[in-house]
Amino acid sequence: MPLDIGDTAPDFALPADGGGTVALKDLRGRKVVLYFYPKDDTSGCTAEACAFRDSSPQIAAAGAVVIGVSKDGVASHDRFKSKYGLPFALLSDGDGTVCEAYGVWVEKSMYGRKYMGIERATFLIDEQGVIRQVWRKVKVPGHVDAVLQAAAAA
Repeated sequence: MPLDIGDTAPDFALPADGGGTVALKDLRGRKVVLYFYPKDDTSGCTAEACAFRDSSPQIAAAGAVVIGVSKDGVASHDRFKSKYGLPFALLSDGDGTVCEAYGVWVEKSMYGRKYMGIERATFLIDEQGVIRQVWRKVKVPGHVDAVLQAAAAA
């Protein structure tokens, strides 16, 4: 059953770029913009990451922290973050358990070929760990503005 507004966000602890681990429970008391993306350094994922980067001062002013999650490894995240100057954590969900818990590991289709992959999705989690907004099948243009408005209103 997919997660929805009002559900408690599944907790996780994942390896982060630069070493260390980020756990959702450690971010209680802050709003969290948790976004899932398919792959480091691809056109859509880069555009989304750079849009979050460019809006990070406004997102921080709304009391929120941004976290990106994909199945890419920490070394890939380090390169991606450094290349684009991303000011937020990128987490590695190598085995896909967090992607599955959030319902973003889905069947996709390209040129008639079916495969499993990460659906671009964003979750706004409040200070108590409750999901306040969900965006699925995200299209990058305008998405970060919608997230920023929701974070400021939450």
